[in-house]
Amino acid sequence: MSQPGAEPRRILFLFSDTGGGHRSAAEAIIEALNLEFPRKITCEMVDIFKEYAPPPFNLAPRIYPPLSRLPRVWGMGYRLSDGPRRTRFFYNVIWPYIRRNLRTLLEEHPADLVVSVHQLINVPVARLVSMHRLPFITVVTDMVTTHAAWYATRATHVIVPTEEAFRNGLKVGMKPEQMTVIGMPVADRFCQLQDARPVLRARLGWPEDLPVILMMGGGEGMGPLEEMAEAIDDSGVKAALVVVTGRNRVLRARLEQRRWKIPAFIYGFVHEMPAFMHASDMLVTKAGPGTISEAFIAGLPMILYSKMPGQEDGNVTFVVESGAGVWAPEPAEVVATVRCWLERPEERWRAAHVCRTLARPQAAREIARLLARQVDVK
Repeated sequence: MSQPGAEPRRILFLFSDTGGGHRSAAEAIIEALNLEFPRKITCEMVDIFKEYAPPPFNLAPRIYPPLSRLPRVWGMGYRLSDGPRRTRFFYNVIWPYIRRNLRTLLEEHPADLVVSVHQLINVPVARLVSMHRLPFITVVTDMVTTHAAWYATRATHVIVPTEEAFRNGLKVGMKPEQMTVIGMPVADRFCQLQDARPVLRARLGWPEDLPVILMMGGGEGMGPLEEMAEAIDDSGVKAALVVVTGRNRVLRARLEQRRWKIPAFIYGFVHEMPAFMHASDMLVTKAGPGTISEAFIAGLPMILYSKMPGQEDGNVTFVVESGAGVWAPEPAEVVATVRCWLERPEERWRAAHVCRTLARPQAAREIARLLARQVDVK
């Protein structure tokens, strides 16, 4: 047990900016640790690919954005690399090449606990950390379809977001007691009580007399976001459109130059996403696990138009089969669903209710408490 006046325990978080979800998950957990255990734990984040991976693995953060725009190539790579035998063979081959860098990582960032929120580093990190007798915990940040690389059998513990992810771990050799289902960690601001919708819309400058369709494609503005937005605009539906392009500045500039037929509001990367979600009536987005988890908390029904083949396949199935949203990969299907939800709002409200039942707003804090117990902090 941590004693008063004792040195804070140190937790090292390993992530990589291959998509925004890994960083966001780590930041959400760190925020929860600071809220639950102020001044008792110090946290450090390291982009392991960028800072410690040897070539060509250090290029992963730069390769991800263009590769993510080639879904067939991505899906093929995902399927070919998945499976416990293939994963084990791959990491055994590269182990002599990367172990020195990993040793340097631990030397330069001493910690009482190492936590990973990225699937591609778990097997080699667990191997090294076990040699140093350090606890190692993985927080799985894919929702349903989880790659075998997430599950390192040498890990002290693996935290998963869904029962499906738990069952996937059992299939690749994890013991039931090695895993805990908690949920996807999201920032605390998503879990706070928001102002009423009219108040939020007045502050944001959005119309209060029209339904609002929120559109986004993740931090990189991925998928056919522009095509979907234009289809909704051309449909003439009586609604306002809010499009968040993330870090995709080129897309934002194009959308800002368009002459919109319906009220439209174009944003780049925003920090008010909880307010955006609570002020909206429906969400049109790609099937990213973080966005879906945030929408669950906001009670925001979803129209999913795009997915990353492999790790996001199960997200679509999960949302659709639970009744929290629909899969609409074509512009005409998106427009048809928008029309349906506008003309029959009771269907939209039903999906919103399902979202709230699936929400796990306390996940980040539950994960924080589990990590604190691992380093004997109360």
